[in-house]
Amino acid sequence: MKNKNLYYSCIFLLMATFYNSCSVNKAQIDNEIKSYFDSEKVEGCFTMLNNADGNIIVYNLNLDTTRFLPGSTFDILTALISLETGLIADEQQQINYSISSKTDTNQSQHLSLKEAFNLNASSFNNFLIKNIGKDTLKNWIDSIAYGNKKIIGSLDSIAVNNQLKISPDEQLGLTKRLYFDQLPFRKSVQNTVRQLMLKEDNNIYKLSIKTGNGIDEKNNKIGWALGWVEENRHVYFFTTLIKSKNEMTDVSQKVEKISRDILTHYNFFKGLK
Repeated sequence: MKNKNLYYSCIFLLMATFYNSCSVNKAQIDNEIKSYFDSEKVEGCFTMLNNADGNIIVYNLNLDTTRFLPGSTFDILTALISLETGLIADEQQQINYSISSKTDTNQSQHLSLKEAFNLNASSFNNFLIKNIGKDTLKNWIDSIAYGNKKIIGSLDSIAVNNQLKISPDEQLGLTKRLYFDQLPFRKSVQNTVRQLMLKEDNNIYKLSIKTGNGIDEKNNKIGWALGWVEENRHVYFFTTLIKSKNEMTDVSQKVEKISRDILTHYNFFKGLK
């Protein structure tokens, strides 16, 4: 009986891993794109999933499957919960909140979800997290199996305190589920958050992206860029993560630049895909 229970436990874990991640299956390693990280003097990884055929390109598989703090990419989940629970009526509603971080000195005390999402406004996001509450937040994190699912310490720092962590591979799986309305939120809510992520929309392509940053336990600056690009009715999901020991590095700017450069390397933005 013990062996049987162990067998079913292993099967469950394997299924959960497959459902919440992408790059463990059919991964093609591409070391050529290392030059894009080297040119910016950072370490990092890149993963891209072609949804049409399930093929995945990965650079630096070790980092791709390592968990890191989510930074402002956690705003995706905060927005989903806030809209689902009615904490915010819609993305245009102006919210009055108190600035509590020195990094937010250039931000207004009145922002909409749409404005805050684009600005990576940490104080706004912290305001939402506080009003969501720890128990509700934990229930949603557990329900979608978000990273290691750990909520430890003050809610003010949940996205950057290196307790809650998620891997680039898991981020890829999360964005794919968001795109296809596969998360346990209303379709209208998921559609709203998709629109928040949409940065460029023209006759050739659509680019949706969310960035984030933070500092890990070893004092490395961490930068995220995740989302998807659509061309000719085909969608490709991607996640980029970078690390830098240089405290002056603007990781949010660099990680988005690297992502765009790599996508251009793969012939995106030209209508050729």
